[in-house]
Amino acid sequence: MNQTKNSGLNRRGEKLIENALVLCAALFIIIIALITVFIFARGLPLLLKVGIWDFLFSSDWRPTKGMFGIWPMFVGSMAVTSVSMLWAVPLGIITAIFMAEIAPFRVGRMLGNLVELLAGIPSVVYGFVGLIVVVPFIRDFFGGNGLSVLAGGIILGIMILPTVISISRDSILAVPKEYKEGSLALGATHYQTIRRVIIPAARSGIITAVVLGMGRAIGETMAVVMVTGNSTVIPSNILAPVRTMTSNIVLEMGYASGDHQAALFATGMVLFVFIVFLNLMVKFAAKAGTANGKN
Repeated sequence: MNQTKNSGLNRRGEKLIENALVLCAALFIIIIALITVFIFARGLPLLLKVGIWDFLFSSDWRPTKGMFGIWPMFVGSMAVTSVSMLWAVPLGIITAIFMAEIAPFRVGRMLGNLVELLAGIPSVVYGFVGLIVVVPFIRDFFGGNGLSVLAGGIILGIMILPTVISISRDSILAVPKEYKEGSLALGATHYQTIRRVIIPAARSGIITAVVLGMGRAIGETMAVVMVTGNSTVIPSNILAPVRTMTSNIVLEMGYASGDHQAALFATGMVLFVFIVFLNLMVKFAAKAGTANGKN
C-alpha cells in the first residue's frame, strides 16, 4: 500500500514539474514573440517608407532632415567586431586548449574561475578601463585622439574572451577519451593528437563559441560608447573614430521622436535579424559537425 501510494505521489510530482517546465517554455516563447512583434511594428513602417536599400546603404544620417542611412554605423559595428575577433578568437581557442589538455587540473580549474570572474565584470567597468588605459595608450603610441576602432576592438575582444574560452573548453572536454587514447596508442604525440584528433572532433563547438562571441561583440553597447568616439562617418582606418548601431540607438533614443525614433527601432530590427542569422549559423555548424563526426 505504501509503495503504491508513494508511486502515485511521485507520478503526480513529476507531472507537476513537467507542466511547470512546459509553462516556462511557453512563457519564454511568448515573450520572444512579443519583443519581435514590438520591434517590427515600430521599425518596419519607417523601413518601408525610406526604402530598405536607402536605409541600409545610404551614408546620410541626418534625422532632422529626414535622412536615415545606417551604413556608417553598420560598417562601424563590423569594423569593431572584426578587430575584436581577429585577436580574441585565436587567443581564446589556444587558452581553451591549454586549460583542457595541457595545464594541470588545479591550474585549469584556477584559470576557469578567472574566466568566470572576467565574464561577471559589468561592461561599464570595461569601458572605464578602456577610457583610462587603452585610449591614452593608443593616443600616445599610434596617434590620433585614441577614441577609435582599435580601442573598441581591444575592449570588445577582452569582453568576448570568456564566451570563446568557456564554450571551446567545454567542447574539447566533451570529446570522448577513446579518441585520445586511440591516437596515443597508435604512436601519435600529445600535440599531434590535439591538432589532428581533438580539435577536429570539437570543431562544431568551437565554431559555436566563435559565432556566439561575435554576437556578443555586435550587441555590446556601453563599453563601445565610451571608447570609440561615436562619429557617424565611415572609418578610414582602425585609428579613426566610429559609431556602432547599438551606440547610435543608445545615444539618440532619449530625445528621438516620430520618424527619428522609428528609425532607431528599425536599426534594432536590423540587429535582431543579424543575431538570428548568427544563431542559425550556429545550428548549421553544429549539425555539420555532427554529420562529419558520424562519417
